[in-house]
Amino acid sequence: MTLRRVGMVAGEASGDILGAGLMSELKLQFPEIEFIGVGGSRMSALGLEQLYPMEPLSVMGLIEPLKRLPELLWMRRNLAKRFIESDLDLFVGIDSPDFNLGLAKRLKKTGIKTLHYVSPSVWAWRQGRIKSIAKSIDMMLTLLPFEAKFYENHGVPVTFVGHPLASEIFGGPNKEDSRDSLQFDASGLCIALLPGSRSGEIKHLVPGYLETLELIGRSNPEIQFVFAAVNQDKAEQIKALLGSLDIPVVVGRTLEVIAAADLVVAASGTTTLEIMLVNRPLIVAYRSDWLTYKIISSMLKVPYVSLPNLIAGKKIVSEYLQAEASPENLASAVLTLLNNEQKCMEQKKVFDSLSQQLRLPSNKMAAEAAASLIDG
Repeated sequence: MTLRRVGMVAGEASGDILGAGLMSELKLQFPEIEFIGVGGSRMSALGLEQLYPMEPLSVMGLIEPLKRLPELLWMRRNLAKRFIESDLDLFVGIDSPDFNLGLAKRLKKTGIKTLHYVSPSVWAWRQGRIKSIAKSIDMMLTLLPFEAKFYENHGVPVTFVGHPLASEIFGGPNKEDSRDSLQFDASGLCIALLPGSRSGEIKHLVPGYLETLELIGRSNPEIQFVFAAVNQDKAEQIKALLGSLDIPVVVGRTLEVIAAADLVVAASGTTTLEIMLVNRPLIVAYRSDWLTYKIISSMLKVPYVSLPNLIAGKKIVSEYLQAEASPENLASAVLTLLNNEQKCMEQKKVFDSLSQQLRLPSNKMAAEAAASLIDG
């Protein structure tokens, strides 16, 4: 059998999961295959020869990566050297586009085939990056169908492999079990509030959410509310903004909170995809500081910010951004949707259809795309 050697770089936990799934499937197609590079515990368990730890690539935000820039540039130079010396059949960069696409570009110039798994948001802003991406990779793997169409329109080889969350959440928590587990009232209406995972989002969103809840409570005092927090730090930040208000803040159990709810008010982001997959009525409300919003809104090239709308290619979910996300507007939207059973059912029906589009054998499809480059 011919020995195959694949270089891989995953920069965070989600990439480690995708990388491990890809490795498992490639092992079935190529029994004599070796993997070297950077990954987490899952990829290591499947035989990845770790050249460097994954942690330096896991930095987020704007400031922290700048602090570690010398280390990251040194790592990328040395990875390129090691990969070239290893005579790779394929390089797979998993997410972390700022790091991986630059590495892929160097490797491609030497004749190594390159694959990038998880598209950066080039379709949303700075679309001129597509020219550089096209020079860096032989194929892009996307998790969402509209991303694949963008690459097709720009002549970049692409394969849509579905989103792993769609399979992971399928058949997940139901309302009754979630309410029982969270000790919520089993019969009353429940509204879940998901103000994002970043401190800045919580700071700008929670005060407006609280005013919204007060207005909703005047119309229906029986409605129960709950906040979801991604970790204890964010929970403490939310609780500080709640003051003396007795509203539960649930930590690290976002899917259960979504499943327990009759309606969810959320910031934009991956959370809106989770809400769609759990199939709960959704309203998107987002605010940031005026300068950030002005910069981002001037760069956006898409008509929507929530993933359900972007996947559908039309407005399924109401989006209230910046000044439009006033307590009055949000309270009216929430009460209108709660009182319109037909509208809720229509939204959930579309969510179910969109979820099915994403529920594909992602690992197998990704491996087939990778194998086509290895054998090509």
